[in-house]
Amino acid sequence: MATPHISAAPGDFAPDVLMPGDPRRARHIAETVLDDARLVTEVRGILGYTGTHQGRPVSVLASGMGMPSIAIYATELFRFFGVRRIIRIGTAGGMAPILEVGDVVIATAAHTDSSMSANRIPGIHYSHAPSFALAAAAVAAATTAPGTRAGAVHAGAVLSSDAFYADRPETNALLVASGTLAVEMEAAALYAVADAEGGQALAICTISDLLFRDASLSADERELLFDRSVQLGLAAFANA
Repeated sequence: MATPHISAAPGDFAPDVLMPGDPRRARHIAETVLDDARLVTEVRGILGYTGTHQGRPVSVLASGMGMPSIAIYATELFRFFGVRRIIRIGTAGGMAPILEVGDVVIATAAHTDSSMSANRIPGIHYSHAPSFALAAAAVAAATTAPGTRAGAVHAGAVLSSDAFYADRPETNALLVASGTLAVEMEAAALYAVADAEGGQALAICTISDLLFRDASLSADERELLFDRSVQLGLAAFANA
């Protein structure tokens, strides 16, 4: 069943989907990680592929940038294509001073300044949380991954922001004091959609820059460390 945003046929997507933001990263995953990957959708340049990894069917679909975009693609995958689990593989800005560029944050909660899910349950402040099984499996995989330095993988809350260019040092300080690790732009919406559609979701983000210090990853470093997050996501699918 094609939708306005996905041109795939029934059965084209595997139950498990990795979801980077950038279509080029989706293609990179398909070409370097999946076996026998085939293109299943390319509407609006948002590329989706399905193949296998270690004999298990896995798909990858780009989400675009921001919460409205990932909400559209995640909703359609869960509702119309039989997808049951989505793991966002992305980047984030480090907020907590314990972080270094290249570290990985497994988002066990997602605060947000967006109003997308604010009125879901009248009178209630909705909590955005991932699948515990996926999060626990990703953390377990991170602790045993070869070459991972101590402290390089963190589990905790992120801020999913509607604004990329936002000057809010006081708010950031309060968030860090309350345990927030990083800021990104998609996890809260993905978690809310998974709850609404009866699916499971997780966000695994590589720290590409720091809000509190002038430091950032080069393009080559981003690709190398992005691949590490992909492997954590695949391990979470296999072991959750």
